[in-house]
Amino acid sequence: MKVSVKKLPKSEVEIEGELDAETLESYFGKALKRLGDSLDLDGFRKGKIPENVLISKIPEIRILEEMAELALAEHYPKIVESEKLDAISRPEVSVTKLARKNPLGFKIKTAILPEIKLPKYKDIAKGILRSELGNLKRSDLEVSDEDVENTIMDIRKSRAPKVHMTEGASVDEKEKSIEPELPPFNDEFVQALGPFKNVEDFKIKLKENIKLEKENTHKEKTRLKIIDKIIDDSSMELPEILLQIELDKILYRMESDITQMGLKFEDYLKHLNKTKEDLRKEFRNDAEKKAKLALILNEISKVEKIVADEEQVTKEVATILEHYKDADPERARMHAENVLTNEKIFQFLESQ
Repeated sequence: MKVSVKKLPKSEVEIEGELDAETLESYFGKALKRLGDSLDLDGFRKGKIPENVLISKIPEIRILEEMAELALAEHYPKIVESEKLDAISRPEVSVTKLARKNPLGFKIKTAILPEIKLPKYKDIAKGILRSELGNLKRSDLEVSDEDVENTIMDIRKSRAPKVHMTEGASVDEKEKSIEPELPPFNDEFVQALGPFKNVEDFKIKLKENIKLEKENTHKEKTRLKIIDKIIDDSSMELPEILLQIELDKILYRMESDITQMGLKFEDYLKHLNKTKEDLRKEFRNDAEKKAKLALILNEISKVEKIVADEEQVTKEVATILEHYKDADPERARMHAENVLTNEKIFQFLESQ
């Protein structure tokens, strides 16, 4: 088989080649049987029509097209492997030459994983971590009494009984009823929230939680700065297929959230006066960033030989399957490996 590979923009390649006549001819019997299995013909049982009858009833060009499809379906993976191509999309196949007893000419276009030129990501992480540490004030991570009291007030408001205003109520009455009566903040109230001994115990644990939340927020902001800089300084030709996959994910999550709120996504779009295509345009930059991030983290994991701990993966998969009974175990494993590997990469960058 003769094959040549031409690089195209946006990490796509065009494979042009010829499959010899003898190899193509070897698919004649398979093609005829496959076509015959779906043919209804009076006087014959489906799938039991003799070969000579099939040849007389099925146009030769239809048999040739089936032969070409079978041949390329079998040989495309071999081409990808021999040419060392990291193909990531469904191939677009076009037949350029097709005739009995002749070679099969074809062109195949497909997207491949892009070549990624990473910047000095360790130095980037080190620089941003130093800068963040230098700018960090003690008050940024400290929890004040005001922080605790504000959080308690938010909790009390969330537990207040809902107020139903009667029709025909005056403006004054409505204004008075806007502020619901808050439940008293006492031992009984905090014990109903969870395993707390009393108000004092609740305040101690609440303060710890607020501090942890502040630390996590600071950590996430720092991680975001590190990865934004690495993305900006990296070089790659992002395949369109990966960008479209990320756009699909964004819209799927958005539609799921709207549906869970009891609304129809179509009605939501009408309210915004937008179409799905409008949203795809709006979220294109976000999708591009997500796609690049996934590729960059994957590349760093290969360079630094960072892999998820197998024991942690197994535990995470068990947790996923426990909470989502219908989840596919293989997809759950892939998700767990991805999440845990990415966490290890960020920890590696933070250790610089």
